[in-house]
Amino acid sequence: MTDTSQTNALSSAYSSSANGCETESAQMAVAAALAAEDRKGENIVVLRVEEVSYLADYFIIVTGFSRVQVRAIAQSIEDRLEENFQRHPLRVEGQSEGSWILIDYGDVIAHVLMPEEREFYNLEAFWGHAERVELPLSTQDSSVSL
Repeated sequence: MTDTSQTNALSSAYSSSANGCETESAQMAVAAALAAEDRKGENIVVLRVEEVSYLADYFIIVTGFSRVQVRAIAQSIEDRLEENFQRHPLRVEGQSEGSWILIDYGDVIAHVLMPEEREFYNLEAFWGHAERVELPLSTQDSSVSL
């Protein structure tokens, strides 16, 4: 399956699981999750924060296990969203250090973190009141929170 067809298939699945409300932001969130999965990102969580925050519609939170992997995941997300949506991030923070990279698209914000940073900052708990929707990713047997 090509990247675009994977994204379309998962976007369709997301759409039906999110009361038929498919937006470009939702599609971008799914594409970012797939891109992270392609680089073996783990514990991929997507939070729908549009009703609880003015910062974005979706947050993607991903764990990478080395600075090289964190950078590769971030680059994969950037490449996928540029290819599929012709979107470039408004801002990217943390690339030089590589322990927490934030990629801000305005309506979608991706956080790619090393395990220590993810545990310390615990973004899932901070944004615990945000909606999560279960969605299986293409190559994983288990489901991922979306």
